Amino acid sequence: MPAEATGHPAKVQLDSSGLQVLSRPECLRLLSSTPIGRIVFTDRALPAVQPVAFCLDGERIVIRTGIGSKLAAATRDAVVAFEADEFDPHERTGWSVTAVGHARAVRDPAEIARLAALPLIAWAPGSRDHYIVVLAEQVSGRRIIREQQVSQWRDGRDTPRR
Repeated sequence: MPAEATGHPAKVQLDSSGLQVLSRPECLRLLSSTPIGRIVFTDRALPAVQPVAFCLDGERIVIRTGIGSKLAAATRDAVVAFEADEFDPHERTGWSVTAVGHARAVRDPAEIARLAALPLIAWAPGSRDHYIVVLAEQVSGRRIIREQQVSQWRDGRDTPRR
């Protein structure tokens, strides 16, 4: 039974840099909380990064783009990385989540109709009638927390706050 179900707080896991290691469910929850991320793909044998509007559909990252876009061409049946984050520069806190998986162009009309009903609005101008789906096969995340919280958690005096 998970620690939360017993009423006891979950133990906080920190990496060697003092960042909180996030669980897969927490990573997916955070991904679903933001509308913009970055997809990392290969373009002419070089790494490329592009900001995209997206939404999470279960454990699939759905991106809406133009059919003739560089992103659409480069992500056909390719392994890609996807990253989203949120930071507060004044508090010096934040999180980052990375997913790696296979990207595929959606061609099935029924699936396109279903994806079109998702709350996914393209920010860039122009036609965005092409969908790319990335299955989040590997997911990892880290949260930057205040030094005081890290010290308290290591000493067992406090539990994480969300």
